[in-house]
Amino acid sequence: MYSWPEPPFKTPTMPDHFSKLMGSVAMGLLITGCAVGPVYERPAAPDVAAYKEAGDWVNAAPADALERGPWWRLFNDAGLNDLAARVEVSNQNVAAAVAAYAQARALVAEQRAGLFPSVTLGGGANRSGTAAQSGRSGTNFQASVGAAWEPDVWGRLQSVANGGAAVAAASAADLVTATLSAQGELAINYLSLRQQDAQQALLASTMAGYRRTLEIAQNRYAAGIVAKTDVLQAQTQLANARADEAGLRRTRAQLEHAIAVLVGLAPGNFALSASPDWKPSVPVVPVGVPSVLLQRRPDIAAAERRVANANEQIGVAKAAYYPSFNLNASVGTATSRVAELFSAPAAIWSLGLSAAQVLFKGGALDARLEGARAAHAQAVARYRQVVLSAFQNVEDQLSSASVLQAQQLLRADASTAADQVEQQVLNRYRSGQISLTEVITAQTTALNARRALAQVTADRQTTAVALIQSLGGGWRNE
Repeated sequence: MYSWPEPPFKTPTMPDHFSKLMGSVAMGLLITGCAVGPVYERPAAPDVAAYKEAGDWVNAAPADALERGPWWRLFNDAGLNDLAARVEVSNQNVAAAVAAYAQARALVAEQRAGLFPSVTLGGGANRSGTAAQSGRSGTNFQASVGAAWEPDVWGRLQSVANGGAAVAAASAADLVTATLSAQGELAINYLSLRQQDAQQALLASTMAGYRRTLEIAQNRYAAGIVAKTDVLQAQTQLANARADEAGLRRTRAQLEHAIAVLVGLAPGNFALSASPDWKPSVPVVPVGVPSVLLQRRPDIAAAERRVANANEQIGVAKAAYYPSFNLNASVGTATSRVAELFSAPAAIWSLGLSAAQVLFKGGALDARLEGARAAHAQAVARYRQVVLSAFQNVEDQLSSASVLQAQQLLRADASTAADQVEQQVLNRYRSGQISLTEVITAQTTALNARRALAQVTADRQTTAVALIQSLGGGWRNE
């Protein structure tokens, strides 16, 4: 059997009394260690049993049966599904949030490292002699292993590490917030773009009717039945409709540019063609009890973690009133020959314990503690304000969704009636019973009614997106 050769040197060993002394000091410091910071308690939030505007809204399943998922799939739109999935990968705001989270995690790792001793390896060589005896000189070699440790007697280092962990958790929640915000903005821009396409199709159909009206007016004018003012009125109406169409194209282009930036592309490299078969879909959004909102909203989670960090900073400030301890130890050898460096019979060792206590600092420690307490109070106030704003957002969107749903039914009735009036008035104009002014009035009313119906449908979609964002994301029944 092959055996590894013995190493050509021996590692210097600590004397027994050195090891015992070092262990005793460390154990004593550990036993006496105690945290001086306040115990963290989650700030109280408003106690709300139900949403005021929920009414008979669809209730959500229990929180443990729901999870955030691709909420945009609720709109049943393949184009939206493709674009929203690209936000998490390509959006630069999300990428910045990812980097911030990674930075926070690295900082936590660095702060936790302070809880452990640091070990160093040192070595050196120097040559010395005297000027009077130029022929006599010598070289001395040294090698040593040292350790330094600051025992966390008062919990200061642990408070710093806990605070860093809370900041990292807040950064993780900020990442979710940034992602949800970018996805929501994309969904709204995409649905608005599709509504612009629908408005353009609606206006194109309406302009076809305007052209027929212009043709009728021209024929009646050529036959000497009506004055030229009828032709001019019809031309004015058609020109205004064309101007409106140009405005729709401008708005669509801006929405397309915004979508390109949201998915991480230059507007010049992105195009989204019209979809003639697109049908608007308004999903049914389940609403849970208000307490679930506190668990789901990432901005609430981020605010709460910042309160936890502020609480830990009070402990850090309190620990500054107490003495700090540092334990240093080293062991090594010194010799005039390299070959004897690791086999010298005697080891050079040292052990030191130092303590420092601030006696006077002009009130700086008191000011620092008061500042930490004030920062904690500020974080608590911000947390409660975020919670209140979250409840307001949900109530606003629930109210808007209910009103828009009722408006859609009324707009549909108005549009149907206006279409019938338009057709009847045009027939009467053909038979010479009324003037073109009445036709134009009826056609304008019908167009406005169609546009209002399309707009309320678009508003219901964007309100659904806003409600999903207010509730902290989408759901997937398991």
